[in-house]
Amino acid sequence: MAGRLEGKVAIVTGAGASGPGMGNGKACAIHYAREGAKVFALDISAKALAETEAFIKSENNTVIGALCDVTDSNAIARMVDACLAAFGRVDVLHNNVGLLDIDGPVALPEATWDRVIDTNVKSMFLTCKHVLPVMERQRKGAIVNISSVAAIRAWGTPALAYNTSKAAILQLTRSVALEYARKGIRANVILPGVIDTPLINEPLKADHTPEEIERVRAERHNMIPLGRMGDPFEIAKAAAFLASDDASYITGAELIVDGGLTSNCIPSW
Repeated sequence: MAGRLEGKVAIVTGAGASGPGMGNGKACAIHYAREGAKVFALDISAKALAETEAFIKSENNTVIGALCDVTDSNAIARMVDACLAAFGRVDVLHNNVGLLDIDGPVALPEATWDRVIDTNVKSMFLTCKHVLPVMERQRKGAIVNISSVAAIRAWGTPALAYNTSKAAILQLTRSVALEYARKGIRANVILPGVIDTPLINEPLKADHTPEEIERVRAERHNMIPLGRMGDPFEIAKAAAFLASDDASYITGAELIVDGGLTSNCIPSW
């Protein structure tokens, strides 16, 4: 049976995991391919990108990987041209790239603020800037942006740049959705909760023992009403739905995927 993305071409940014294991971007690239899409996978890490490509090809699905700094407008323009040369169109733009920094306004270095905002927000502006004209010519396309529940809830951690960037993604998505709705282009945003990925696990290794890491992981599981952290493929399945024609009447929407976390009283973590 054909997948819900059969015949579509999907650009996935941040398609490599930020450490050992499965990240959201990697899972989305893999799942899009499983659903029938031809995936044009982007990452800034050659090693991470190669791992995602190998995984997708091992399942006999179609992928082309490209190194790309998504904060560089010229690099993105070249990437879009390369995707068009390879596949002839762009049906889905999936923006996944993101950095996490936990600093408040006084401790936060200005350079770190710039790096987080550029990576998390400017990258989505630039990919939209270069992909939207292609989708407009096609009279059809779907954009899926990855934000975070940190965009709508305070967590008790002073992650000023991260929280600000994730909130900005919501309005960026709404703005694109409204401007392009009459042109056959949809834009939606996913707000993941606590997902079990290298992005949140790898920083623990610097100053925690294995026993302490397991305790922190247990605490994260216990804070979720469903009793566990999310799996990256649960984000991927939500993204594939929004990218597909099954979501043809959904645009400008914010889909929370958090195991009930934001419906509950939010503890610090």
